[in-house]
Amino acid sequence: MTDIKSASTPAWAKVTARVALELIEHEAIVLEAYKDSVDVWTWGVGVTNASGHQVHPRYLDKPSTLERALEIFVWLLTEKYVPAVVAAFKGEVLTEAQFAAALSFHYNTGAIGRAEWVKSWKAGKVATARTEIMNWRNPPEIIGRRTAERDLFFSGKWSAKGSAKVYPVRKPSYQPDFRNVRMVDVRKALDAVIA
Repeated sequence: MTDIKSASTPAWAKVTARVALELIEHEAIVLEAYKDSVDVWTWGVGVTNASGHQVHPRYLDKPSTLERALEIFVWLLTEKYVPAVVAAFKGEVLTEAQFAAALSFHYNTGAIGRAEWVKSWKAGKVATARTEIMNWRNPPEIIGRRTAERDLFFSGKWSAKGSAKVYPVRKPSYQPDFRNVRMVDVRKALDAVIA
């Protein structure tokens, strides 16, 4: 896959394998369509029809390859999520760690443009921003992810190791089968997608 970064995108806003791995660390991969916790058809790395990529019925009972799921994930990050992160941090230069944390936050919440922690950080109120990022803690299961994003943005502490949780789908419920998780090293597949 070629670099689809826009000419107006700053050099720091590049979806590298390291950045993508960090987001995957907080998500999971399901290679066929499933219903998420609120019955939204989802596939791959948290992709829904609302993203612009048709999930249901395309992947219903039709598993994709890992490479296809990662290709769409990187495309979505680059085309749909990076521009909002760039806009939220206009005039700033982020480190790769800060960019990865902000992108992860936005991929999960869709709220980078209205998050108080971003405004505080841009105003130089770093301690306040570090506290405010943790205001985004609903549902409670998200606290681990938010903590990791905080530690990455403010301390440069990466959490990804290169493996991803890959779940099969239980039928007829079409829910992820959390008992049968496989840990899959996704680095080689991700490198091929980003190359």
